[in-house]
Amino acid sequence: MQKPFYSVYEDNHLLIVDKRPGILVQGDKTGDKPLLDYCKDYVKEKYNKPGAVFLGTVHRLDRPVSGLVVFARTSKSLERMNKLFKDRKIKKVYWAIVKNRPPKKEDKLVHWLKKDPAKNKTEAFDKEVEGSQRAELKYKVLGGLNDHYLLEVQPQTGRPHQIRVQLASMDCPIRGDLKYGFARANPDASINLHARSLDFIHPVSKEPVKVVAGVPVNDFWEQFLVLDKKSPKIKSKDKYMDKLQ
Repeated sequence: MQKPFYSVYEDNHLLIVDKRPGILVQGDKTGDKPLLDYCKDYVKEKYNKPGAVFLGTVHRLDRPVSGLVVFARTSKSLERMNKLFKDRKIKKVYWAIVKNRPPKKEDKLVHWLKKDPAKNKTEAFDKEVEGSQRAELKYKVLGGLNDHYLLEVQPQTGRPHQIRVQLASMDCPIRGDLKYGFARANPDASINLHARSLDFIHPVSKEPVKVVAGVPVNDFWEQFLVLDKKSPKIKSKDKYMDKLQ
């Protein structure tokens, strides 16, 4: 059985993990155990913490999405990390696999997004409408393989389902994402969207931090590593697989 996450960075102030798809970041009406609780258990056991463990959620990933999630281990770091995200001082890179060829090799997408809470679905508009929020992202095609395309995506804003709906708006729904127009679900109910890397200045030490998350353990994801020259070598990938299996 795969572990729900793999720790990629931790110190006295932060815990950054690579979550597998299918795990909630925070609890909801399903009652399923969320990543937050898994990580609290991890900190409590590893550091032999008595009593309740403080762990603040800095940001979230959708349940079917894999990759990097940041938690704060102190109230000071939580406040400062929230500000970094709000001020857009964190470089976020995602990987997405799509079936259709994007219209351009690289481009910037700008939409106005409006979420329907009842349906838990977001709609993209070309112009501002009542209740909408501006959303912007940049994408680049890293390459094509086996009739699919690997995109590097850098969201400039953080809106609900932003990458999913914006890519779908240019007729490039993410593989497995039935909610936004892909034809078939993935066998494990995941979608091929992965929070690949984070780059920021540590809120307390002021040192640069860059973390990279290995792709989920399945043959479909791993074949795309060859398309990105910055990918970890096979040794790093094997280490990641050993940790999760």
